[in-house]
Amino acid sequence: MDGTINYGIISLIPIFLTLFLAFKTKDAVFSLIIGCLTGVVIAGVDPATGLSQLFQKALGNADFIWVMMIEVSIGIMIAFYFRAGVIKAFGDWAATRIRSRRAAAGFGWLLGIFVFFSDYFSPLFSGPIVRPLTDKYKISREKLAYLLDSGSAPVCTLIPLSGWAVYIAGLLKGYGPITNVGEGMSVFIRAIPYNFYGWFAVILTGLIAYNIVPDFGPMKKAELRAMNEGKVLRDGAMPLIGEELNQIEPLKGKETSLLFYLFIPVLIIISIAIGTFIFLGSTKILEAFFAAVMYQTIAMTIGGYFKGVKDGMDLAVKGIKGVLPAIMILALAYSINTISKSLGAQTYIISITKSWMTAGMLPVIVFVTGGLISFFTGTSWGTYAILTPFALPIAMSLSGDTVSTVVLVTIGAIVGGGLFGDHCSPVSDTTVLSSLGASSDHIDHVTTQLPYALTVGVVAGIFFVILGTMSV
Repeated sequence: MDGTINYGIISLIPIFLTLFLAFKTKDAVFSLIIGCLTGVVIAGVDPATGLSQLFQKALGNADFIWVMMIEVSIGIMIAFYFRAGVIKAFGDWAATRIRSRRAAAGFGWLLGIFVFFSDYFSPLFSGPIVRPLTDKYKISREKLAYLLDSGSAPVCTLIPLSGWAVYIAGLLKGYGPITNVGEGMSVFIRAIPYNFYGWFAVILTGLIAYNIVPDFGPMKKAELRAMNEGKVLRDGAMPLIGEELNQIEPLKGKETSLLFYLFIPVLIIISIAIGTFIFLGSTKILEAFFAAVMYQTIAMTIGGYFKGVKDGMDLAVKGIKGVLPAIMILALAYSINTISKSLGAQTYIISITKSWMTAGMLPVIVFVTGGLISFFTGTSWGTYAILTPFALPIAMSLSGDTVSTVVLVTIGAIVGGGLFGDHCSPVSDTTVLSSLGASSDHIDHVTTQLPYALTVGVVAGIFFVILGTMSV
């Protein structure tokens, strides 16, 4: 469990079993626990000791704690939003301007694009704001989760002003003529047009939102259920948000202010995120959320929205309880990702794709490999860290250590491949957060989004084949 041993194809059993059980039982928590148990047994550790070691390794680190604290902050913010009545007020305001299903779905898509700087903040902010509108116009929660998911990570990879851009630029440093992060950022920007998956994912989502392209697959069934039966969730669904948040009512008789209690907290988050990106080169998302929660606490205390210290604390606790279902799934997702890595799943995937590598097929093979790695590990960034040292030296050698078209296309394939698998994976953090933001059943979100992600993946793959062949 401490090191990585390559178990070959056996390393894929935990995640395959998890997926099978998830789609069969519609219970993500149960499926993930069984997958983790299977992984530790394969690793040769008894289940009790193995799970203890796995949870300590997967959850006792800065990465998980960082994501968990963002979710906790979001839970508190949403609870305060409900108490201040801004969600209802914004819904009433938007209802005077948005008067159709198409406009409501399109608003969800556009809001995701607007919040371009963080794939974590985007679905968690946009979801609670848009959800009253999409519920009003009988848009399924599965559809909302898809709009949120496709408006987060894909958008972040297409705009240089994001933590994703800085991270990828750092990974490019040291290859060929790229000697520093600044040059890496320049190359990343030049590769943006070749991020076919990112572009097509965002474009298809817009076309689906505005009903220019009709829904298909399980999403069509979900939308027909919502329209014809008025059920935004299927019978028996388990939305990824606790009932505690839905039970919070605005204080009766108090007028709210969208400026003070909705827009200023959001502006605080955006200002700190973008400001730290510009001046520090690192987007301080968690710090931005902490600052926004502190502002909300002070502003709502002055505004008389708390009946006392105990009432304010009870409200914050309700917010935290409301996001516990998502935290539970995210924790188990981190755990099964960790055991998959320990069993050598990433190494195995690279080994089986390496034998197919040819100059003309380099971009599409990199794209497919990245999709597989990110699908089984649930992480785009981890995929980039693994795949860049594998693919970029090959691309550089083919181009004579210059940043030629084949290098740019390969970078686009790395970025798009990580997105592709992440978009399909039920153990992806952004997939979980999108289910949380939409208050959707997590497995229903994965099931309905999968055909769209695969469609975009196939189209992107064709483009990589064409560009790869042309650039040799």
